[in-house]
Amino acid sequence: MANPEEAVDFEPEEDDLMDEDVDASSPRAPMPKLKSAITGGGGGSSASKKIKGRGFREETAEAERNARLSARFDSLDSEGGPGPERSIEGWIILVTGVNEEAQEDDLHNTFGEFGEIKNLHLNLDRRSGFVKGYALIEYENFEEAERAISEMDGNELLTQTIHVDWAFSKGPFRRRNARRRSPRSHRSRSPRRRF
Repeated sequence: MANPEEAVDFEPEEDDLMDEDVDASSPRAPMPKLKSAITGGGGGSSASKKIKGRGFREETAEAERNARLSARFDSLDSEGGPGPERSIEGWIILVTGVNEEAQEDDLHNTFGEFGEIKNLHLNLDRRSGFVKGYALIEYENFEEAERAISEMDGNELLTQTIHVDWAFSKGPFRRRNARRRSPRSHRSRSPRRRF
């Protein structure tokens, strides 16, 4: 049987008590009151707090926002109809279909024949390290860029046919193979109704 000298003490000590069991006269620190995000605070202040967020706007702020959005905005007029648009610093052409192993020097040598290249961007794919397939070339003069487009569009560069066109244009984009499509061409036909 159990040895009478080994007595188990079941008296609770101060460390064993849970927070709910501690009375107010305990030397422990009082529990902090938490602020509620919904009510705006957990204290006894009856003053209303300003609630921030999109759903809690005042009517005056909403009216001010509507007045700003209904104002007349400036627009860029495209004089003369559709055509090429000059960028801030020059005339930029877009070269597509560029071979993935092309280098900046290859493009610089090929397109440098038409005039001084002011800027050349050949973007690389981060994962593979190869060219993404397009390049942006900037010329100072309109005539140089136009000649590069007319002479290089449809030619081969490193065994791949490239297409050259303006990077920026005024007016709507015109397709070369423009076909008239109905506005619902992207939808499938609905089955006939059965009555």
